[in-house]
Amino acid sequence: MCQSEARRGPELSSAKWLHFPQLALRRRLGQLSCMSRPALKLRSWPLTVLYYLLPFGALRPLSRVGWRPVSRVALYKSVPTRLLSRAWGRLNQVELPHWLRRPVYSLYIWTFGVNMKEAAVEDLHHYRNLSEFFRRKLKPQARPVCCLHSVISPSDGKILNFGQVKNSEVEQVKGVTYSLESFLGPRTSVEDLPFPPAASCSSFRNQLVTQEGNELYHCVIYLAPGDYHCFHSPTDWTVSHRRHFPGSLMSVNPGMARWIKELFCHNERVVLTGDWKHGFFSLTAVGATNVGSIRIYFDRDLHTNSPRYSKGSYNDFSFVTHANKEGIPMRKGEHLGEFNLGSTIVLIFEAPKDFNFKLKAGQKIRFGEALGSL
Repeated sequence: MCQSEARRGPELSSAKWLHFPQLALRRRLGQLSCMSRPALKLRSWPLTVLYYLLPFGALRPLSRVGWRPVSRVALYKSVPTRLLSRAWGRLNQVELPHWLRRPVYSLYIWTFGVNMKEAAVEDLHHYRNLSEFFRRKLKPQARPVCCLHSVISPSDGKILNFGQVKNSEVEQVKGVTYSLESFLGPRTSVEDLPFPPAASCSSFRNQLVTQEGNELYHCVIYLAPGDYHCFHSPTDWTVSHRRHFPGSLMSVNPGMARWIKELFCHNERVVLTGDWKHGFFSLTAVGATNVGSIRIYFDRDLHTNSPRYSKGSYNDFSFVTHANKEGIPMRKGEHLGEFNLGSTIVLIFEAPKDFNFKLKAGQKIRFGEALGSL
């Protein structure tokens, strides 16, 4: 009897020793649970960063006592990308010394594969700062505009996705969707529309379709940092309305688009809507990290990446006035706007059922090349 008790003694003492840290950790976690949400996040983030960085799951035992790390997505969303993008924008405006321009721009050209032979000005010393270099113009003959097809690519980039809009949802990349209404925002009043909807229906997709027998199509184009940063009108159309969504400035590269659901709905974006010969047409410029600056050439009132904004808010501006009852007419291939670095263009438009895309998912495309036609 005494021998069995003696054998249990070391076991019990070792068990107490093993359970003591867990009890202490539980007390600490209980204190954390009483904190306010911002304070809790502040105290939890250092552990979360270590949880993902340290090898061999060094902090996984913490999960046994009730601690859960912040998800990678939430951790990334907490990064102050708007502040970083504004700082990057200020840095881009700093004039570089003449002797430093060639090595700096040459490094960028080598890193991202920029083709300077297409630039209107090939001399690197001409660009006073990084911003001017990013927004460089092309030679007129570098991008011939296709006249045989009704819709052309508005920019250089990579085709992430395209096709018909189904169930009022759009694919940002294959298998990852976002809500059409969340992306474009609520429909403007019927009085402001160039065409009334084909039928009053609860489906947001059907509210956009103005002519019976038509379908709604979409195309997503990703602009890499080495691509030409200006974008152009993809067809002959009239812009009647602009909606600016302040928001996050997370990266929009394809890998991140697969990782974060409704990424394009979280990011800052400028939605231009109007009409073309087949009905509704829209072009959306989506901001990204270090791309807080979205410029629309004919819209001087647009200011993106402002220091203060209300989450989920948006600002509307109508180009239809008493003096101009039609809006802003745009010709196919005409200069429309520009990004500062790379980003994404999303086209959502109405067309007859026999509209066909001339694309393959993942292909590289250049401004002026055909997207599709009837």
